[in-house]
Amino acid sequence: MGKSHVFDARSQMPVPAADLFAWHTREGAFERLSPPWETAEVVERTGDGIRPGARVVVKIHLGPIPQRLVAEHTGYVEGASFQDTQREGPFTKWVHDHRMHPGSTPQASVLEDAVEYVLPVGTLGDTFGGGYARERLERMFAYRHTLTRMDLRRHAAFKDQGPLTVAIGGASGLVGKALASFLSTGGHRVKRLVRGRPNAARGDIAWAPDRGTVDAEGLEGLDAVVHLSGANVAEGRWTEERKQEILKSRTESTRVLCEALARASRKPRVLVCASAIGLYGSRGDEELTESSGVGGGFLADVTRQWESATAPAEAAGIRVVHLRIGVVLDASGGALAKLAPAFLAGGGGPIASGKQWMSWVSLEDLLGLIQFSIGTPAVRGPLNAVAPNAVRQGELARVMGKVLRRPALFPLPAGVVKTVFGQMGEETLLSSAHVLPTVAQAHGFPFLFPDLEGALRFTLGRTTEGAEFRHT
Repeated sequence: MGKSHVFDARSQMPVPAADLFAWHTREGAFERLSPPWETAEVVERTGDGIRPGARVVVKIHLGPIPQRLVAEHTGYVEGASFQDTQREGPFTKWVHDHRMHPGSTPQASVLEDAVEYVLPVGTLGDTFGGGYARERLERMFAYRHTLTRMDLRRHAAFKDQGPLTVAIGGASGLVGKALASFLSTGGHRVKRLVRGRPNAARGDIAWAPDRGTVDAEGLEGLDAVVHLSGANVAEGRWTEERKQEILKSRTESTRVLCEALARASRKPRVLVCASAIGLYGSRGDEELTESSGVGGGFLADVTRQWESATAPAEAAGIRVVHLRIGVVLDASGGALAKLAPAFLAGGGGPIASGKQWMSWVSLEDLLGLIQFSIGTPAVRGPLNAVAPNAVRQGELARVMGKVLRRPALFPLPAGVVKTVFGQMGEETLLSSAHVLPTVAQAHGFPFLFPDLEGALRFTLGRTTEGAEFRHT
């Protein structure tokens, strides 16, 4: 057996220790804390939350071969600490103590993560893997502490509104899954709109938008609805059949949902419905705000019809927010998950001229904008969900290369994009839209990641800022 190491991470949190502890006990905490640059899929859960005897089975990827991790909760002190121990996994030993200490004021606390671990392969593991393990732990816990602190601040900003019941359409997608965990750990009740058999114990709401049906009873008494459904526009070439699927997956699902909400006797106060900056089309260097007109192209037409499909909800007096979403950056999926491997392999670079504007938003700020839309009655109508600092595509390539410490010298010519991807490539990769979050800023929304480099470093795990570390 190799040498036993102890890793300790500490940082200040903006809530009392009891509230910090409660955040960790809620459904979705494990998912919130899982770094997006590492694939971790919960396969099974047994037992009572984080109390002793409860277990979680996770499929993880350390390199190309998936591994099974089994963690059992082995200690629990209400409001102060809990412990989990690896029963099966990549480490010879792993015991993790989560501790919540009182802070310097009654409204503050200190989060401490203390991990005792032994690397596999004895002395050989320490010799060749010790430095890597230390760096990986610092990156992981910097992410975890930063995310916990950000979430607690955001939930504290709306604590006077109390716990809400929120239904999510599209809860299985990149944004929907993250939103469900974000809201759950904030103390809210999440009800998912699901196709197929609903999980009654979880509060699922059955619907089949392609058949025009939804469980009307399940929609009664909601505080808010967030609708994120829609077929991925960036999967494959746009055949006529694919175009119809993209259009119908947005307009029909939105119409069915809004008509059902309009008929409810206890209607939600707000519907936050996904839209897209594709509405503006390709506009070169023109700065685009929520008052800018509709552009040309397939995506612009789809998005115009998508927003119009909320009319039944608006007519019924429900406040509707059209969340015009830019390119969502998160290492676990979407555009960034496709770009990162090419850059890591040394083959990244600008697309076409690199001069086209790319209006992006970090996943964490997108979640914050959804929460802000729900909790701010003055917000209604279009809301550009983009960071305040759009970049040209060539700048994205340069910053990606800098963050990942790789060259960014291999351009993807426009002709190749058009040949391989057709119209889809022209409207998603070659178009230029410089979109500004005018409404969000006018209402005082605080962006966590206004600049590209900070957003990329956070989601790709290329920073150790956010906590104090000690290794023994």
